[in-house]
Amino acid sequence: MDISTYFEPVSKEKIGYKRNEFMPLLGDNIRTYWEGGEFPDMKNIRLALLGVCDGRGSKGNENCAKAPDEVRKKLYNLALPMDEVAMVDLGNIMPGRTMEDTHFAMTEVLYKLMDHNMTVLILGGSQALSFAQYKSYEVLGRVMNMLSIDSKFDIFDTNELTSESFLSHVIRQDPNYLFNYTNMGYQTYFMGQKMVELMDELHFDAYRLGDIQDDTKRAEPLLRNADMVTVDLGAVRQSDAPANANPSPHGFYGEQLCRFARFAGMSDKLSSFGFYELNPDYDQNGQTAHMVAHACWYFIEGFYLRMHDFPYRDKQNYRRFLITIPDKGEGTEMVFYKSKKSDRWWMEIPCEHDEKRQRYNRHLLVPCNYEDYVKALEEGYSEVWHRYFERVNG
Repeated sequence: MDISTYFEPVSKEKIGYKRNEFMPLLGDNIRTYWEGGEFPDMKNIRLALLGVCDGRGSKGNENCAKAPDEVRKKLYNLALPMDEVAMVDLGNIMPGRTMEDTHFAMTEVLYKLMDHNMTVLILGGSQALSFAQYKSYEVLGRVMNMLSIDSKFDIFDTNELTSESFLSHVIRQDPNYLFNYTNMGYQTYFMGQKMVELMDELHFDAYRLGDIQDDTKRAEPLLRNADMVTVDLGAVRQSDAPANANPSPHGFYGEQLCRFARFAGMSDKLSSFGFYELNPDYDQNGQTAHMVAHACWYFIEGFYLRMHDFPYRDKQNYRRFLITIPDKGEGTEMVFYKSKKSDRWWMEIPCEHDEKRQRYNRHLLVPCNYEDYVKALEEGYSEVWHRYFERVNG
């Protein structure tokens, strides 16, 4: 796997990194593509960090291209999340002559890394790069779930690929490998009710900012269900993340973003996580870069706390619960699984078509929580179960 030609190395001088003789730092334990050094050996590595320094497609926020090294300045000087961390920093994907050239390079790199069973942490760059992130799954031929932490849906119907239209470009792909899309944190006054209704018509899942903030535990099964996560830093309130040309006084708190990153890191299913739209020109004393570095730190911690308990691995390590569904006919049941290792829950979605069952196999066990099981037990009904049932059997 030779991908070195796509990258430029990281400058120690530019990010101001020095070893700390009193405390082991995260930067000490990352195999980094340093300026003047060799491209890192990726043998036995399962976690990779990379930057994509391209802000094209980000309306009025193009200088987000400068974000990756600003985050590294803070990230490398954080303490180790545990005794041993084995990961690589491949440097920054060099921007191409056109935006399409950069997207091609990013897709090629992600595809090859994920094909070698690696999880990738991405520092953007414009959120338009999320389209390249999706395309890597298309090249793999892998049906996938996408989740956006975003105050908007990025579904504006335009032929131009931008940070506000990348989802519409994903939807138009044929063949299409998107099984489900989830937005977490949308703000209705940015979208309007018609856009919310459109998401429902597309059978996508959308959760308002207030719904998640009232109970951030609701985010855990959503993130556990995603193969790919894309974060628009504009989803974080301006007081916590000023480094954006289009900030909002409302949004998630920085500590909530860190919690979401940890949830995502712990997911066996997730293989790529991207931070986008951080524009250092608008930052205040590196505040936003520092917050994103903290979120990366929590993602890394979560990655090394993975339980490897996705139910398709070995169902003997799970407790199985059956609930009869009154309106689906005799013999129809909802099946729930609870992991003996982590106490996490899943619900199984029956599929009546052999071809679809084979295509959607990875997505027929949907993460949920104990409250979902209790509600289904009490009411004989689960909105999430029914929504997925109709999707795979419709």
